[in-house]
Amino acid sequence: MKKVAVVGTGYVGLVSGTCFAQVGHRVVCCDIDRRKIDLLKSGVIPIYEPGLEELVSSNAEAGRLSFTDDVAAAIRESEVVFIAVGTPMSETGEADLTYVKAVAKTIGENLNGYKVVVTKSTVPVGTGRIVARTVADSRPDAGVSFDVVSNPEFLREGSAIADCIGMERAVIGASSDKAAQIVAELHEPFDTTIFITDLESAEMIKYAANAFLATKISFINEIANLCERVGANVSEVSAGVGLDSRIGSKFLQAGIGYGGSCFPKDTEALKAIAAGKGYEFKIIDSVIEINHRQRMVMLDKLLEALGGLKGKQIAVLGLAFKPNTDDMRYAPSLDLIPAMIGFGASVKAYDPVAIPEASKLLPDDTEYGAGVYDTVRGADACLILTEWSEIKEMDLARVRDLLRNPVIVDGRNCFDLNVMEALGVTYYSVGRPVVGADKHAEQAVV
Repeated sequence: MKKVAVVGTGYVGLVSGTCFAQVGHRVVCCDIDRRKIDLLKSGVIPIYEPGLEELVSSNAEAGRLSFTDDVAAAIRESEVVFIAVGTPMSETGEADLTYVKAVAKTIGENLNGYKVVVTKSTVPVGTGRIVARTVADSRPDAGVSFDVVSNPEFLREGSAIADCIGMERAVIGASSDKAAQIVAELHEPFDTTIFITDLESAEMIKYAANAFLATKISFINEIANLCERVGANVSEVSAGVGLDSRIGSKFLQAGIGYGGSCFPKDTEALKAIAAGKGYEFKIIDSVIEINHRQRMVMLDKLLEALGGLKGKQIAVLGLAFKPNTDDMRYAPSLDLIPAMIGFGASVKAYDPVAIPEASKLLPDDTEYGAGVYDTVRGADACLILTEWSEIKEMDLARVRDLLRNPVIVDGRNCFDLNVMEALGVTYYSVGRPVVGADKHAEQAVV
């Protein structure tokens, strides 16, 4: 068992700290935001992540997990200190290291014995060296030693607990063998593959992994757009391509592109890193451009289905960037809903958990439904943006009957084409043939 301090109680810090406690370590999660700490102490979790509230509660009751806003004390009392603060994207696309540097300075000021300083935040290559210099320059006693480690996270929102407890690999970029061994021992209870490398390589692994997954998403979306033009079905194409073990089936689901806190920020950051070294990263440029363009494909489908949006009421199902989270960062809904309103449509939207967050970001005249059926009632079309189970399992016949026009535009390919055709629904999806469009056009003319 090790004494661990996790500085930063956002998504990464809170999930990682809780999971380290779950496998037996004594963890204190700390943050300068007293309000957030008070909420956590009272059992209120500031983020939505399935299973997290129960895990926090059980580990707090067992005495393995605690919370404090006294960051300095937490650092002094710990053997391993994780930096898990935000690295938001700056105006130039680079990761903003303001919070990372501030924590490194605080660690240095409170370095009362040998410690391993672990960067968990996603940071540009070279940040580990910056952290090391900052800690060293802030030490009251230059004789006190420390080591710096890069230990990037690979958590997926909505399944973060499983991703941490059952992690596929732990990447450890260390400045010394001693530090690498300490962090490796910290991960041993997870029964995972431990990969030890140097600081810079570990930092690059995180960006390379996310950029590659983002590239797969943008690639299959380009294939989907081409499928529509040649009469192929991207679902069949993805299945066939995914059978190749060199490629695999994951991240080959066509749709409206990626969002969230990782892929948009990390692809932009990698682009900025390359530019800073005088290298034009053409693939990443294309991935970013394709992803932005892909979400607007849904607007084109709505315009085609309805012949225009002025005076139309559109029901939007799903607001968060993916299911099982309330994260609205770079969610397609943030682009599409304002665009639809700009074309003269009225919008009524529903999401099982993200409405409180979404309402802070969407236009004031966006209306919110109390559920799927309340949202679609009387709408001219239904637009699906997030594949929540509640949405995938909705009663399609009931939805058809509640809509003013039986038009569904599905950005997540939730439904079988044959089922939709049998229901008599005009159904637009991504990279697949349109169902019932001719019939709907005839009805519109009549």
